[in-house]
Amino acid sequence: MSTAPEVAPADALDRAIPLLVTEARPARPGLALARARGYLDLLGPTGAPARTGRAQHLMHSAVVPMVYERWWRPGLGRVMKGMLGPSMADEHRIARLLLALTPGDGVLDVGCGPGNFTRDFAGVVGPGGLAVGLDGSTTMLDRAARDTPADFDDVAYVRGDAVALPFRDASFDAVCCFAALHMFDEPFVALDEMARVLTAGGRIALLTSCRTRTPALRAWDAFIGAHTGQRMFERDEITGALRDRGFGHVTQRLGGLAQFVGGRLGVE
Repeated sequence: MSTAPEVAPADALDRAIPLLVTEARPARPGLALARARGYLDLLGPTGAPARTGRAQHLMHSAVVPMVYERWWRPGLGRVMKGMLGPSMADEHRIARLLLALTPGDGVLDVGCGPGNFTRDFAGVVGPGGLAVGLDGSTTMLDRAARDTPADFDDVAYVRGDAVALPFRDASFDAVCCFAALHMFDEPFVALDEMARVLTAGGRIALLTSCRTRTPALRAWDAFIGAHTGQRMFERDEITGALRDRGFGHVTQRLGGLAQFVGGRLGVE
């Protein structure tokens, strides 16, 4: 009695390639290079997304990725969320709740940085699922590749532009964008793109800026925005933008100068 030869399961990058639009799919040499460095670079040396100010320039530096997960992100998050706002562990929990991930899901982490949330999502979707982290910074993705264990075969990283996502329509069950939307050059175009790549009923989770209502504090958050290049969204801007794009079950949690927002595409 003969048995079929055992075939090695496709790795995360192999499974991510079919989700790309045809023109973005790499030839064999590009795929080999992606495996060597740990992520697929679809932008090249001259294709970096537009940078909106100091904060985004720092994301592309060599220093910030080294301290991002342990010091930078928790410290900056505390400034934005307030002293009594959610901790980083709480952020991970909120993201998982908003995304409602289950084993086998495909999830896209837009503005993934060093992959701290992407790896967390991979642990939920499991071997039958796929977690794809996308960022425009080579230094962040270098760090993400280094920090992702070799046996994480459900995580893939792509260097791409959030306002022109390289994925086919309806490619993912969930999309997360935490602490990045307010730094994009065209944030509402990015929301268009996130909606486009979601399946019907797909979930979105956002953590972004939110202006206050107190005049004195509005002067402060305007100062922060002007000096860092981060857009400060009005309280109803993001929730309204999601509803305009066909999202229902839109929820919002406010804290300090930040907001957590979720919704489901095509669900009333």
